[in-house]
Amino acid sequence: MAQIVILPDELVSKIAAGEVVERPASVVKELIENSLDAGAKRIVCEMENGGKRLIRVSDDGSGMTYEDALLATRRHATSKLTSSDDLLSIASFGFRGEALPSIASISKMEIVTRTKDDVAGTRVAVAGGEVKEATEAGCPVGTSVTVRDLFYNVPARRKFLRTTQTELYHVVNAVTSLALSSPEVAFSMTHDGHTLFEFPFSSSVKDRVLSVFGLGFVKSTLEVSSESPLARIYGFVSTPETLGSARTRQFIFVNKRPVSSRSLVHAVYEGFGLEGRTRHPAFLLLLEIDSGSVDV
Repeated sequence: MAQIVILPDELVSKIAAGEVVERPASVVKELIENSLDAGAKRIVCEMENGGKRLIRVSDDGSGMTYEDALLATRRHATSKLTSSDDLLSIASFGFRGEALPSIASISKMEIVTRTKDDVAGTRVAVAGGEVKEATEAGCPVGTSVTVRDLFYNVPARRKFLRTTQTELYHVVNAVTSLALSSPEVAFSMTHDGHTLFEFPFSSSVKDRVLSVFGLGFVKSTLEVSSESPLARIYGFVSTPETLGSARTRQFIFVNKRPVSSRSLVHAVYEGFGLEGRTRHPAFLLLLEIDSGSVDV
């Protein structure tokens, strides 16, 4: 008797979801990146109980048709790739077609969306990866995705979620990071009905940094800018006098995508001559490079 078996689709979906969704912050990050890819100019994030009970991300982006809203819940369905050649130059945040179906497989999800060409919008309700309802709905142009009861059908994962405040901390960090690299988009966030922050549309990264961190941060940093035939880098770095004892407010973006790069962080510390790393600079660096030169 064969010992190797083909896993059922439901189990495959839950395993795959674990690679995309670790906690509420993962959900918020994926949904906001979808909003940015849709050309949104305003993004609203609402949460309850640290995102464990409810997450809602609404935008004024391009929206989806009825057909696309249904396809969006299916794995590997995407509007961002059409051929293998597209993999050589990824310009969007998402492209694998995994985010929404992964989230839908471990939550109760509702998508409400409309394009500017449609008179009526679409509402799609999904639970545990199964489409329960798909109907017309009255709604503005854009998309609103509501995620309820995250990991409700994966109790082993749900019990490893941390306290409400810890999960909220991670969500705020994720939203703040994306807001810093997209100053042309307005962001707001509420938790349990209370407004946590509102970042209005900004005409520059510097204005967004002012909105997020305040004048004190800007005054304690140096504005840096450099350009070569290969790349352009812009941002803010601590002055030597304002190095801190903790590794906080360190952000690196490549083509607006938040990245973790030991080599780039090491380069910053080398620039300060900080070999022991007992003192730490704050920095926000945005690197622009040809998308064909970046592996995402």
